Amino acid sequence: MPYPSRSAEPMIKRKKFKVNGIVQGVGFRPFIFNLASRLGLSGSVLNSPVGVVIEAEGSPEQLDSFRAMIESDAPPLSRILECLTEDIPPVNDQDFIILKSEQGKASDTLISPDVAVCENCLGEMRDPADRRYLYPFINCTDCGPRFSIVHSLPYDRANTSMQDFTLCPECRREYEDPSDRRFHAQPNACPVCGPSISLVKSPGSPGNDSEPEIPACTGTETVSRVQELLREGAVIAIRGIGGFHLAVDAANNQAVRKLRARKGREEKPFAVMAADLEAIRKICRVSRAEESALRSWQRPIVLLGKSGAGHLAREVAPENSCYGIMLPYSPLHYLMLDGPLRYLVMTSGNFTDEPIAISNREALDRLS
Repeated sequence: MPYPSRSAEPMIKRKKFKVNGIVQGVGFRPFIFNLASRLGLSGSVLNSPVGVVIEAEGSPEQLDSFRAMIESDAPPLSRILECLTEDIPPVNDQDFIILKSEQGKASDTLISPDVAVCENCLGEMRDPADRRYLYPFINCTDCGPRFSIVHSLPYDRANTSMQDFTLCPECRREYEDPSDRRFHAQPNACPVCGPSISLVKSPGSPGNDSEPEIPACTGTETVSRVQELLREGAVIAIRGIGGFHLAVDAANNQAVRKLRARKGREEKPFAVMAADLEAIRKICRVSRAEESALRSWQRPIVLLGKSGAGHLAREVAPENSCYGIMLPYSPLHYLMLDGPLRYLVMTSGNFTDEPIAISNREALDRLS
């Protein structure tokens, strides 16, 4: 009778994964970190100019599950174009860590487009007990600016327009906590450490000397004043994520007519931002497919048939059976429409056929 064989030690392997596509700025590194930790793998993950590079060490079964779940469970905003795998020698490390990003000139990866603010962030922004209450630059791993703020790859805070804003201790804690929604969220900020908003008179506006700049920490003073000006028929340039919009009260025919004259746009319909779906249904017929498009993270302008209700100024879309409607996509938009104003004309910040104004200085010079 043969002796029983001694049980063999489980075979340990190490693999390198190179993942390319939209895998930066979409919570991919936090996803990989948590997935590897859940499966009991050691190794590392980092951003590089060619995508995300992962080294994972464990049993063949663990690594097979890891490889399958990279694609099946990837963050919803990501898009994997390829995942290359190679065997490398085990190093017997004990933990899985996020490494400092690799720098380089070559770049084969993609950056996520800007993403509309998520419901979780909106809930915090509207909660008086939350430290980001009414903060117009709230964001997390699931939402916020991406493409419009990046200067170069890899997608790290130091390579974005947030590089001059140092994280406060609370934001730093969120950024470094794997269980937090803002784990490695590059635009993470709050009223203590992030950008703020202000209202300024343009050089071409009357009363420039008599009304000084209005500073704001949380945005409440500035937003309230802008809402007042819009209700009075003013034309406001509002900086969005990718550039400036020119805004007027969409229910004020005189204001819309004034905007047409200043922008040099005689008849072409203006796009309208509505506060919510309830407001949209008061002026338009909305199908399920149209509602789905309106609510998607891309926040497109959707052409909707007019319902015949007279809530908007005739000058918004004269001689047209449709309105071009969109829902808010940035926290500031939601704050602007949180009150009596339910509809804003939001058109590109430029004179007709000119490029859109992007910087503050450019807006003051070109839009005054």
